Amino acid sequence: MSFVNVNGTRLFYRLEGNINLPVLVLSHSLGCDHTMWDPQMTDLLQYFQVLRYDTRGHGASDAPPGDYTIDQLGRDVTELATSQGFETFAFCGLSMGGAVGQWLALHAPDRLRALVVANTSPQFATREIWDARRQEVQRGGMAAIVDTVMGRFFSPERQNGPYAQATRNTFLATKPAGYVSCCAALRDLDFKLLLNKITAPTLVIGSDKDPSTPWERNGDILAREILGAKSMVLPGAHISNLEQPRAFTAAMLKFLQTTVPAKN
Repeated sequence: MSFVNVNGTRLFYRLEGNINLPVLVLSHSLGCDHTMWDPQMTDLLQYFQVLRYDTRGHGASDAPPGDYTIDQLGRDVTELATSQGFETFAFCGLSMGGAVGQWLALHAPDRLRALVVANTSPQFATREIWDARRQEVQRGGMAAIVDTVMGRFFSPERQNGPYAQATRNTFLATKPAGYVSCCAALRDLDFKLLLNKITAPTLVIGSDKDPSTPWERNGDILAREILGAKSMVLPGAHISNLEQPRAFTAAMLKFLQTTVPAKN
């Protein structure tokens, strides 16, 4: 297991692949961890050295006290990449990870070679919705909201599948304090008026039945406002890389292979 102290906290990470290949950083959804990318790894490692990590407050990473900000989550990535000797990298993030990707594109554009953002938004739910969720978790732990969240993460016909069950277990194992702190970061972000400043080659992926970030008013805004962005809408609910792993991986690789040179 690999840990590194960055930006005031200890993060767990996994670095895999050929050191002569370009670097791709993967960032997971709220309530998940780095293992949500397992279905993509076999294909990605043919073309990239892949850096996965557990966002602060999640998985094996530490959960410092206090509300987090999107600035903190973004700087965690830049400092993690620097600690591994990576000046530039491609980035793929889903949901919360997609918010981190937007921050990187806006605040560290010189580090970013290409960007894939999936099932995400430049501004998530209202403050009232986030605060209500935070209070539920503070009162009852992760079990208080797991059924509601799983209903958003996966389509009804996939709820009993292996990916959904593994995600449910990860969600229940997430530190409640860390989850609540990351909710604050998503509650407070608003990139709507800044998207036209993003210059990184960008692919926006969404889902046609995503209850958390419906394509309309979320992904479609990213695809429209980010200059030159490409987009794809897949069938399914919120965790599109697990609902449609083959289609997701194929779309990501097709895009990255045309935007990221073969070597660093």
